[in-house]
Amino acid sequence: MRALIQRVTTAGVTIDENLHSFINHGLLVLLGIEDADTTEDIGWLGNKIVNLRIFDDAHRVPNLSLKETSGDILLISQFTLHASTKKGNRPSYLRASKSVVAIPLYEKMIVQLENDLGKKISTGVFGADMKVSLVNDGPITIWIDSKEKE
Repeated sequence: MRALIQRVTTAGVTIDENLHSFINHGLLVLLGIEDADTTEDIGWLGNKIVNLRIFDDAHRVPNLSLKETSGDILLISQFTLHASTKKGNRPSYLRASKSVVAIPLYEKMIVQLENDLGKKISTGVFGADMKVSLVNDGPITIWIDSKEKE
């Protein structure tokens, strides 16, 4: 399971020209799912996301977590995070799970993040044509892969 995490002052997702979800202060999380992912990956990644100490404390030092700052999460499914660009110029998405596998894991990640954060999160719509907007704060952007645990 891969996540691209961006600290944001605002983020939103529009579907069919209608604003579907919007957050202030928090994290935009793009999530890629592959067939090898399990509930163990979900638990580890969910905990990591809400507890990353990337928000400024009173001394402007990134020392606080999303949970400590009462921030929000906007979670967007993003199969292209599993793109392989090894051959040629057209990315291959063979590692990305098909919807029959990915949707249940995506829904479990929503529940995990809500439990870890202690409140509802905002989401996109799995498989929809989404327009995502954000103001990256910092900018801070972090890549996490549950298989590498770096």
